[in-house]
Amino acid sequence: MAAYYVTTPIYYVNDAPHIGHAYTTTAGDVLTRWHRQRGEQVWYQTGVDEHGTKVQRAAEAAGVAPQDWCDRLVGESWQPVLNTIDAATDGFIRTTEERHRVGVQHFWQVVRDNGFVYQADYEGPYCVGCEEFKLPGDVITEEDGTVLCPVHGKPVEMLSEANWFFQLSAFTNALIEHYEQDPSAIEPVSAYNEVMSFLRAGLKDISMSRSSVTWGIGLPWDEKQVTYVWFDALLNYVTAVGYGAAPGSAAATEFDRVWPADVHLVGKDILRFHAVFWPAMLMAAGLPLPRKVFAHGWLLVGGEKMSKTRLTGISPELIVDHFGSDAFRYYFMRAINFGHDGSFSWEDMTARYNAELANGLGNLASRGTAMVQRYRDGALPVAGELTQAENDLVALLAVTVARADERMLALDFSAGIAAIREFVEVVNQYVTEQQPWVLAKDEADSLRLDTVLNTIIESLRAISVLYYPVMPKTMAALWEQLGAEQALGAIADQRIEHVGDWGQLPASTPVVKGEGLFPRLVDRDSDE
Repeated sequence: MAAYYVTTPIYYVNDAPHIGHAYTTTAGDVLTRWHRQRGEQVWYQTGVDEHGTKVQRAAEAAGVAPQDWCDRLVGESWQPVLNTIDAATDGFIRTTEERHRVGVQHFWQVVRDNGFVYQADYEGPYCVGCEEFKLPGDVITEEDGTVLCPVHGKPVEMLSEANWFFQLSAFTNALIEHYEQDPSAIEPVSAYNEVMSFLRAGLKDISMSRSSVTWGIGLPWDEKQVTYVWFDALLNYVTAVGYGAAPGSAAATEFDRVWPADVHLVGKDILRFHAVFWPAMLMAAGLPLPRKVFAHGWLLVGGEKMSKTRLTGISPELIVDHFGSDAFRYYFMRAINFGHDGSFSWEDMTARYNAELANGLGNLASRGTAMVQRYRDGALPVAGELTQAENDLVALLAVTVARADERMLALDFSAGIAAIREFVEVVNQYVTEQQPWVLAKDEADSLRLDTVLNTIIESLRAISVLYYPVMPKTMAALWEQLGAEQALGAIADQRIEHVGDWGQLPASTPVVKGEGLFPRLVDRDSDE
């Protein structure tokens, strides 16, 4: 069975990760967990880019060798952050790995053999921060003649090198035709329009090597040159899943199963590399193109893009230590419309945590499990005849599942989560209206109380499965409290298509009120 293959950008290790990196990784994790919940085979890939000028200079400034610099940062920061945000990745690749080097050299030899690489001189601006050869329209020229990178606000470097060039211009029409036939291959629409405008202006050949950089993968036909860092890094998407391995090997078989990628998740600032350079490279090598490149917006802090350079980078650990990993995941997928810029603030996250998680879902779970314990000795009662109130919830759940599934598959995480949250609110309203604490006072209402309690717990069963891709730790805990692990099996094995099947939890299932799902937050400045 072919795998649903999702990738994050390959992150640059010149510094430790900030929440902008964690944001992309969380989105990919939520997406792939959702697809797993649908019973699909999935491969979720991430990794780090360790070559290039920026890393070499950072290592030199620290007084260590580039490999030692990378080993420390990857081991102490980049791999641990996956655990911090509970990202269930299937693969992690480093561009210093031998499998990557072999794949990169094989790829470029194929492209050269196909006639798309030639030698020429390069002279022009280069931004080390972007690791990008800049076109005239990509830079800002100050009144004093200083040429700046608009992304980093720093002067570019003027290079003059004898390099090898990739014949990018040969693929202008082929790329235009490809995207016209399949507009969904680039999303959102704003990203598609940007790429098409760039393509219709005509592509120019680009240097695919560097002669003045030593930290990189050497060209197989020219030992004095290394592969331009982007033309090294982009290849991780194929080398990570077996490209370049010996024909007939297990790795080569895996490549045939996994490639092409279904979704490349990228920040909008690297859209051109992924939607223009990368597919052109694949065309030159005779490989299938990825099915979709999705460019999300920037995380803004104080109106600026998240950046270590501008001191607006915030570590994921700082937020997770206070709110917890599931609240981190929920907030960034819920509060920001994926594909658009979004602002982060501690105050907004606190407000949403309290309103939507602690007082919303957490309160519902706490009330529901506590009342089953109090009124039915912790055993789920059999529901009696359903009234209009219960039938409305059953019908709404079916709508919720369909809506959430549609939106999650479309990478509209905010709307998918909103659909689930609306169901939570309706169930909370149901509890308020049915007043089970009042029904418990009169033996004549015993059967009615059974029905109400059963309905609350069944609703929580469905909610826990729907929210599991977003908040895996907390929903697994809720699943245990509901007795669903024992009655229905692991929450990860529950399928989206069956979430709306009402009445899955059998009578007498043991329900336990555990610790609160979303505990009260202690103020950061408090001594408590």
